[in-house]
Amino acid sequence: MNALELDRVSLSRGEKTILSDVTLAVGEGEFVGVLGANGAGKTTLMKAVLGLLPLDKGDIRVFGKPVSRGNAAIGYMPQTRSLPPELRLSGRDFLATAIRGDRWGVPLPGKDDRREIDRCLDAVGAQHLASHSLGDMSGGERQRLMIAQALIGSPRLLLLDEPLISLDPHQQGIVVHLVRDLSRSLGLTVLFSAHELNQLLGAVDRVLYLGHGHAALGKVDEVINPDTLSRLYDAPIEVVRAGGHIFVMSGGQIVERDRHEGHTH
Repeated sequence: MNALELDRVSLSRGEKTILSDVTLAVGEGEFVGVLGANGAGKTTLMKAVLGLLPLDKGDIRVFGKPVSRGNAAIGYMPQTRSLPPELRLSGRDFLATAIRGDRWGVPLPGKDDRREIDRCLDAVGAQHLASHSLGDMSGGERQRLMIAQALIGSPRLLLLDEPLISLDPHQQGIVVHLVRDLSRSLGLTVLFSAHELNQLLGAVDRVLYLGHGHAALGKVDEVINPDTLSRLYDAPIEVVRAGGHIFVMSGGQIVERDRHEGHTH
């Protein structure tokens, strides 16, 4: 069974076309990197999979079922950049908010809830962060806890929206390998959006590249090449490989280097 299927999906936000008649399938257990320049629709696609946005046409199915809000099969980590420095919520309380998300404030978890929180902390190697305040943690530590929170309820599909934002290269590598290990050990399907391909090289099974309403899904070499990307962008694209890195170029500029601090897409 496929974990995710898009059948002739068209999706827009306001006047902007995000997807235009896109059909694709992600297999169960795949780790897929979701790429594209700022505004390509990475976040919008994830929200559509979560059932939060209506489609213009077509169908999206998750494990063979139509999308719906609150699907327990999906774990979601939204795009975040920073937390208030005065936030005193502990790591354990942070996870507890996902257990009883329908109630105001931090819930008092029962025995089964505490067991689930411990399972998720163990899964990401974060038991040592359970009693620490989020406001005192490094960016990498907070991202580790946010991934743990996305695991609450044992989802089968993880949607991780730019979890590498604001992390240094070392911490980025730690997060990517953590998610890769979780995908393998728990049999999770992962859609992991990232600002640039090089952060994910060697970890992803396939890449989903979005651009100009179109989408290309395949192995890195099948998608990240001049012919495929030029068709996607309807413009000449050059792919440069240097020093173990891959750069997508248009008009002498790196396409993926359109930093989007302070923006959503």
